[in-house]
This record gives sequence, structure tokens and C-alpha cells, in this order.
Amino acid sequence: MSLARQIATFIEARVAEMGAAENTRLAYARDLSDFSTWIAAESAASVTRDRIEAYLIHCEAQGFAVSTRARRLSAIKGFFRFAYEEGWREDNPAIRIKGPGRERRLPKTIEVEDVDRLIDAAGRTGRAECDRRRNTCLLELLYATGMRVTELVSLPVSAARGDPRMLLISGKGGKERMVPLTDGAREALSDWLTTRDAAEDPRAPSRFLFPSRGKAGHLTRHRFFQLIKEIALEAGLAPDEITPHTLRHAFATHLLAGGADLMAIQALLGHADVATTEIYTHVLDQRLRELVLDHHPLAKG
Repeated sequence: MSLARQIATFIEARVAEMGAAENTRLAYARDLSDFSTWIAAESAASVTRDRIEAYLIHCEAQGFAVSTRARRLSAIKGFFRFAYEEGWREDNPAIRIKGPGRERRLPKTIEVEDVDRLIDAAGRTGRAECDRRRNTCLLELLYATGMRVTELVSLPVSAARGDPRMLLISGKGGKERMVPLTDGAREALSDWLTTRDAAEDPRAPSRFLFPSRGKAGHLTRHRFFQLIKEIALEAGLAPDEITPHTLRHAFATHLLAGGADLMAIQALLGHADVATTEIYTHVLDQRLRELVLDHHPLAKG
């Protein structure tokens, strides 16, 4: 079996095992395809540890970020572990290779006042009233729930029927969680549903809350990234600093600042490990330090 076919088999098995999303499958495919092209080996059995390390050095020389190199090594390690288990080779050449060590970056967040400006601007952004109502609904839901952008744009319309007080969200690996809605989010959702249903073709109803004529059938992540930049401009904020993930971070940081329990925030965000959620405590610490340095009279001296 060729190396390319072995990699394809691994990805299929990995996706089935993890219940992974399409984005995860594509990431594995991109990383391992680049590795396969560079390594130019006939099969997994002919790849040595030296060659894997040479590939990682090549990635560093290309200027790839630490996070990218760490992700590629993770994919390579997973593949060779799979190759060993499948009997394609008698050892695992990647097992003792250490990664570059991932940088711990604090997530960017914004003030509550900036979120209010964004939501207000969403109601002014768009050529038609239906666009403006959709944009308002998108931002209200994103900030009220802290959803990932893929979870938001692919929401089924059935989850929003009946003026729900909570939304059922299908997250990574098909794991479901319940997230409460604010009054503002419920009102925006009701307005958007009324507009959406009035414009829908009854002969071809969509199952998505934010339908689109594209291949996916719903608003794409890419289009939403564009929309939020347009809304940021309308709000007078720097577009480069505003992404859908910024509002997810704002949701978590503002909850923590308001006294919410870390475990509760973990459940709302859909984090598998509370260690992922703990980074928001560092964000809060940094904000408190900045507050002291900016406003304490001795700090000014």
C-alpha cells in the first residue's frame, strides 16, 4: 500500500473514531499531504526518524509558527502510531520526537461597551432589513452563548423554534450541551425567525437557522468572518481586532469577571478539559494588573 493510501486510511479511521468535524479532517489531510510530498517515501515502512526530524527542521526554516509545527508533528505521531498498530511497520519512528513547545497566548477580548457597539452596529449593517435582522441575531447569539463559529452558522432551525430559553448545541465530536439565552438574544432570534420564515421557499425549506444557497446550505464561516469585519467598521472598532472568536472570548472573560464558576464556564464553552478554560483566569489577572497600573496614584508616580 502506498504512503498516500496509508495516510488516507488513517484519516478515515481517525475521523470515524473521534467523530471529528470536516474542518478536523481537512487539517489532517493538509498536514499529512505536505509531509508525504516532502518525504517522498513509498510507504510508512521506509520512513526513518531522521527523515521526520529533517522535515520538522524544514518547517521551521519555512517560518511556520510554533503552533503549526506542533500540530503537524501531532498528526505525524498519530499516523505512525496507527501504522504500527496496523502492522505496516515494526516500530514507531516518531514516538520519541519532541515537539517545539506551544506558545501560551492569551486570547484577545473586548470590553462590554464594545460588545454593545457591535450589536448596535449589526442592526445597521446590511442592504436589506432581513440582512440587518440576521446580523443582529448572529451577534446576539454569539455573545449570549459563547458558541464556536461553526456551531453558530450550522445551527438547525428546529433548535430555535418555540421561543426557547436554552439552546441545544452540537459541539466538537458530536458532544451536545445546553446553553441559556439572554432576553436580548431571544428577542433577536424571534425577529430573525419571523423574517427568515417569510422569505423561505415552502417548496424547498432549509433545515438551518441561517440558510444559504451555497453548497453547505447555511451561512459559511468565511462569510461570517467577512460580516463581522464589516460590522466592526460600522461600530468604529478596528476590524483586525474583531473576529467571531473575540466574542467567544469576551463571553467567557465577562462571565468570569462577574463571578461565574470556572467549571460552569467550561460546560458552557464545551471545553473537554478545564485546563483549556483556565486561560481566562490569566486574562482576568492581566486586566486587573492593567487597571491598577492605569489608575493607582502610586503607579502613576
